[in-house]
Amino acid sequence: MKKLTILLLTFLFISQSCTISYKLNGASIAPEVKTVSIQYFTNRAPLAMSNLEQIITDNLKDKFKSQTKLKRVDEMGHLDFSGEITQYFTKPMAITGDEVAAQNRLTIEIHVKFTNEIEPQYNFDQNFSQFADYDSNSDLSSVEQELVDEIVEKLIEDIFNKSVVNW
Repeated sequence: MKKLTILLLTFLFISQSCTISYKLNGASIAPEVKTVSIQYFTNRAPLAMSNLEQIITDNLKDKFKSQTKLKRVDEMGHLDFSGEITQYFTKPMAITGDEVAAQNRLTIEIHVKFTNEIEPQYNFDQNFSQFADYDSNSDLSSVEQELVDEIVEKLIEDIFNKSVVNW
């Protein structure tokens, strides 16, 4: 009984003095991948915010800076992103009994080309689309920045997950 008590106290002491930390960002990047390059996303969508391409490009760079240890290079990184904004539009969503829109939806679509030099099986060339709804009583210009920030965050998360989260 004495040995069991000593063993239990030793275990408790060790477990209290040790901490284990895990970083669960989900990224699954091969150890050979050391660099990432993110080209400027061009705007091909009519009527889009004037600085949308800068917002998308910067947010994608920030995502890789904060979630990975990859070194950012201007060109020819082991991981390389390029793309363009292809759609930016609003449309009515919830129609009331008076045939008036109660909500509108802002949608942004971007086309992304991703090249993984080390693991080419993960390359892709595809469109990503996200949206956010807003009250039709609000003028788009008064809520646009908030909506764009929300949509871009979702788009960047989708791109990051598709490119480096291989679950």
